[in-house]
Amino acid sequence: MSDRELERLRGEIAAADREILALVNEIRAHKEAHGVAFLDPGQETRLIRRLREANGGPLSGEGVEQLFRDILGLVKREVG
Repeated sequence: MSDRELERLRGEIAAADREILALVNEIRAHKEAHGVAFLDPGQETRLIRRLREANGGPLSGEGVEQLFRDILGLVKREVG
């Protein structure tokens, strides 16, 4: 992989990171405005399962799960 291709991929990840941040904040604001609990363990389980199924590697299924459980853990700490 060339340096140029690596930088392009990093740019795509940075854009996705910003989009995820905006969406998490939007979901939290919506749930707070409508009195809906922010935490939904069933949704977390479904999300992890879908991401593991969608994973084409080389990151392992366990790696995918750990990555997203870490992200979700940070979000949940903000709520509690």
